[in-house]
Formats: sequence, structure tokens, C-alpha cells
Amino acid sequence: MTILREPLVHQIDGEPFEHMVVADAKAGPRPGILLFPNVLGTKEADVAYAQKLAELGYSLLVVDLYGQGKRTTRAEPDAARYMNALRADRALLRNRLNAAHMVLKGLDVVDAGRTAAIGFCFGGLCVLDLARSGADIAGGVSFHGVYDPPPFPNAAISAKLLVCHGWDDPIAPPDATVGLARELTQAGCDWQIHAYGHTGHAFTDESANMPDKGLAYSPAADRRSFQAMTNFLSELFG
Repeated sequence: MTILREPLVHQIDGEPFEHMVVADAKAGPRPGILLFPNVLGTKEADVAYAQKLAELGYSLLVVDLYGQGKRTTRAEPDAARYMNALRADRALLRNRLNAAHMVLKGLDVVDAGRTAAIGFCFGGLCVLDLARSGADIAGGVSFHGVYDPPPFPNAAISAKLLVCHGWDDPIAPPDATVGLARELTQAGCDWQIHAYGHTGHAFTDESANMPDKGLAYSPAADRRSFQAMTNFLSELFG
């Protein structure tokens, strides 16, 4: 197996966005998965996670939603500036999500009729908003995501959804989680929420070490959520 890591630049309204294709270049079209990164934007950790899924038989597009070169680090005082701009304009976010899905479906290594999305933190919100837009993804997985709906009506949700959630997450407290369950139920969506006790935000992120702010890596929740995701994807595409 030869896993390809190849940058892919495309234009939206004249602005370049730089994604990363991660796939077995010799395997032919496979189910395609969008990977939406956390607040910091695309980085090596996202590509490494995508590689694990490519080794399981999927073709990944690690998505750039901010624009080429627009990345942040936790050390910056305004690390969330690009995310906040998109959270303030959910219609623009929706457009970029659907543009990324079109890029995924156009890849030679992707079976355009079998696609899904996964995302972390802000990327979890992206998975939900892509599903809320009515996109024809088979399913989506949100890891320690953000749950507030956009300020406009959803389209009909056809995607199945798996939400992997830290119960002690300060960004998505219990009321927000129950609110998401209510929203998805009313939409007739096929959904499931896996909640991990004694677990906060960013539980899949090995670099997260801010327990005082409720952000910390959890090996157990990381392992369990990865297994839940692989089971879910096997159900979608098996």
C-alpha cells in the first residue's frame, strides 16, 4: 500500500484554498471522507489521522476552510480569528463546506456516490452544518464538536450522524448536547451520541493540555471514539 499525501489548491471566489489529499494512489476509487480540522486549521496531525483512515481503505480530503496560508497556533492571542469569522457567517461556511464536498467527489481516488465527513472541535460543527445543508453525504462523525445550529432553517438531513462527545466539555455542556439530540430527532435524522464520562473538550488531540480550561487529551476516549467511527463507517460503506 502506497499512501499518497498531495496538496490540492482550488479557488473559491478568486481566493486559493489548499487541501491535502491522503489516499492509496494505486487502489482505484474508494469511499471518500472529508476531514475538517479544529480551530487551528489544517496541520500535520490532521494528515496523520487521515493516513490511518486511508490505510483502512478510504480516500481522504483534509479540508482547508480558511484559505491558503491562514493557520494559527494555540500560542497566538487570537488563535480563533479565522474560525470566528466563519462562525459569524454560517452561510459562507455552508458554501465552503459544500465546495469542499464537490472537490472530494471530483477526485479520481474517490467513489463520488459514497462520501462522508468527520471533524474535530470546529470541524465537528462543520460536519453538522454540512449535513444540515442537505448535502448527499452518507454520514458524518463529530468529535468534541460545537452544536449550535445556524440562524436559518436547515435543509432535509439525509446523512446518518455519529456524535462523539466528552460529557464534561465546557464548550458543549449537557443542555447543548440535549438540544442537538432534540434538533436531530425533530429532523428525522438517524443519529447517535456517544458520551464519554470524566472527559472534556479536545479528547482526541494529543497536544491538548489545558485541563483548567476543560481541554485535555484522553487516551481512552480517543481509542473508543476511533473504534466507534470505524464501526460507523463500516456500516455506511461495508
